[in-house]
Amino acid sequence: MRTFDRYILSHLLMVFGFFSLILVAVYWVNRAVSLFDRLIAGGSNVSLFLELTLLTLPSVILTVLPISALVATLYGVNRLSGESELVVAQTTGLSPWTMARPVLYFGLCVAVLLLLLAHLLVPVSRTMLVEQNQELSRDITGRFLKDGEFLHPGTGITVYVREITEQGELRGIFLQDRRDAAARTTYTAERAVLLRAGDSPRLVMFEGAAQTLHTDTRSLTVVSFADFTYDLAGLVGGPASPRKDPRSLDTATLLRADATDLARDGVKRGVYLFEGHNRFAEPIFAAALPVLAIALLMLGSFSRLGLWRQILAAVFLAILLKLTSNVVENAVRGSADLWPLTYLPALITMGMAALALSWNAYAPRKLVRGVPA
Repeated sequence: MRTFDRYILSHLLMVFGFFSLILVAVYWVNRAVSLFDRLIAGGSNVSLFLELTLLTLPSVILTVLPISALVATLYGVNRLSGESELVVAQTTGLSPWTMARPVLYFGLCVAVLLLLLAHLLVPVSRTMLVEQNQELSRDITGRFLKDGEFLHPGTGITVYVREITEQGELRGIFLQDRRDAAARTTYTAERAVLLRAGDSPRLVMFEGAAQTLHTDTRSLTVVSFADFTYDLAGLVGGPASPRKDPRSLDTATLLRADATDLARDGVKRGVYLFEGHNRFAEPIFAAALPVLAIALLMLGSFSRLGLWRQILAAVFLAILLKLTSNVVENAVRGSADLWPLTYLPALITMGMAALALSWNAYAPRKLVRGVPA
């Protein structure tokens, strides 16, 4: 690798690392806030929150890296242009293809990271995340055994426990069920225990009463009981669903698109094929996008105001190409025979980059500060 290539590549990698940290932090915090509200409201502890947020990190990085690669290229090349370093490189006789070579190396580095994330880290993390969510939904203790606090384990359900003994017995329990708009029931009991009968968790209350308010007649029914069993199956998870998220499956399974797997997950064959091929297409797109960006930035002559017009053009094209990717995704998911279209946005990006570099190389050369550009 030549000195010029190493210099440009090191500059882009440094800027890329900075913007990646910023964007990942912003995107991750946005997700973490909503997750924090959901977990803490359900009575979960902070360690579980940290574990779940760390498991979402690979998916966040996978989403952010192509964006930060484009931003790093635009910022880095514009800075080099503003400091006249690109002008010096052009006046020494370097062709546009030569000047774009270190950016291509940079794009390949980003593509390798995306391949590692898409084929290994993201499926593994999403599998672990699904398992944690299923365990969380079945965790009766974490959602009910909090003494002295009003908990909301489900929509329309409020639970309060005055005291929890060392043996796990609940003392002074209050449970209100508002899921039925026609009849709202409040259970109070001196003591209660949590039991699991197979996959169905149940709350057995002793020495209590059930007060039911009929909203249509505005009448109140009070029933005292020596013991009463309340089924919690609607509040906590039952048996784990056999369905799997395609994003948690390995690439070989997705590309094979076996009929048994499709029937189990209840999805079309196109969903599997798009997810599998997109794990190759997205890194190619991310590698080609920085090359397209520098090709557009080399259009036109030097300006003290910067390359803002070229930057706007690059951002506009990136948005347009991403919209094209969304259209392709909908088409492939609907019809598996269209899976080759998954690579269309990446191929269009590569073609546009090559066209712009060819224009820069063979178009009449412009003057930059009075010297051939």
